[in-house]
Amino acid sequence: MKPLSDGDLLGRLENIVWGGHGASLSLWQTRGLRVVRTLSLLVRDVLDGQLTLRAMSLVYTTLLSIVPLLALSFSVLKAFGVHNQIQPMLLKFLEPLGKEGEEIASNIVAFIQNMNVGVLGALGLALLLYTAISLMQKIEESLNYIWHIQRHRPLADRFSRYLSVLMVGPILVFAALGITATVMNIEAVRGLLAIEMLGQLVHTISRLTPYLLVIAAFTFVYMFIPNARVRLLPALVGGTAGGVAWQTAGWGFATFVATSNQYAAIYSSLAILILFMIWLYLSWLILLFGASVAFYAQHPEYLYLGAGDRRLSNRMRERLALATMALVADRFVAGERTPSLSEFVRRLRMPSHVLQTVFEPLEKQKLLLQSSDDPPLYLPGRDPTQISVMQILEAVRKAGEERFFSPAWLPPSAAVDDVVERLQQALAESVGRISLRELAARPAADVSPVEPVPPAGAADDGESLTAAAPDAAG
Repeated sequence: MKPLSDGDLLGRLENIVWGGHGASLSLWQTRGLRVVRTLSLLVRDVLDGQLTLRAMSLVYTTLLSIVPLLALSFSVLKAFGVHNQIQPMLLKFLEPLGKEGEEIASNIVAFIQNMNVGVLGALGLALLLYTAISLMQKIEESLNYIWHIQRHRPLADRFSRYLSVLMVGPILVFAALGITATVMNIEAVRGLLAIEMLGQLVHTISRLTPYLLVIAAFTFVYMFIPNARVRLLPALVGGTAGGVAWQTAGWGFATFVATSNQYAAIYSSLAILILFMIWLYLSWLILLFGASVAFYAQHPEYLYLGAGDRRLSNRMRERLALATMALVADRFVAGERTPSLSEFVRRLRMPSHVLQTVFEPLEKQKLLLQSSDDPPLYLPGRDPTQISVMQILEAVRKAGEERFFSPAWLPPSAAVDDVVERLQQALAESVGRISLRELAARPAADVSPVEPVPPAGAADDGESLTAAAPDAAG
């Protein structure tokens, strides 16, 4: 028997994970396959390089903004008399660095205390605020990338969110810690803790508190920062994965620092800075990794696209545009609630970022509009009888034709122009008189949101897409 090569083994493994299984799998096998696919996509996201590049960018921005960022928090906390708690919080974050972490925390606090805002002037204060806010903006951009979001929040909304995190966030954290300490000192509570069972429970919870605090912080970031509606459960799943990974990485990094002397020998006095940057890099990478976990938990349809980044073919883009507009027009004419993006994802079994590539040209041509609801609903841009099938097809066909990418910039060719013109005339004669109202009124088979998974490669030509498993419709 001929031994299998590495390529054959990888091919068989990929077919097992991403191949079509239909309805032959049991419930536990389906869930196990979902876990394997999730892990495969998470590894792919890390190896792809984008997460590591964004983590390195966040390290650079952190080095520039950490002093202004903490200075703003320091000024707010000073009014409440808890500004002395900044150094213990820094020490907790830098604990994996050992003694070097204590030195870094002391230097940062010294920088903050020596900062005199009155000397900076208006321009200096503006630069201080911009440097602090730039870190928040970088975090949002990185999380938006993970969530496949192209649109940014309005400037006023971003500014208010960033300032609320910088100003109100520290107050809430220290208020929660203060309330906890006050409650624990109440005589009645101390009496209850004297009971062995309750005391043991509180002791266990206290040991888990670092994990719980980090998980809560990660969950808050995943829900509050991205320009997307992130549900609590997926954010909590991502926060748990990121929090546990961060605490575990801290233990591993502390062990590495304690047992390795090479950095001090090679970099001398710069060893502290190098170790600090490495720990920052690991922390940001883990934060982005947890965001990926939260994304796949909320959008399980991405687990059924197969390995790699699938792109729409031309005919799939046209067909998806027609299906989108037909669904909107059908609901609109019937007087029913028009679909939102999440319903499009469920009905058409397409990831949200793929749908956006079709929505954008339709919205640009005013064929599709968004309502002011939250989340927004999609409406026809005008009376469906006034929108033709040709207009829909032309909108998605012309998407991206700007400047040098327009057909007008191609070298002239009479033969090619003649063929294109004949194709256009044939299409216009065939479907040019069909309106969107007629398209929506035509009988069609009911589309079930859940279908068996087709074999691998069935979606390669863009004509079909692997559907979600029974537990992935949400």
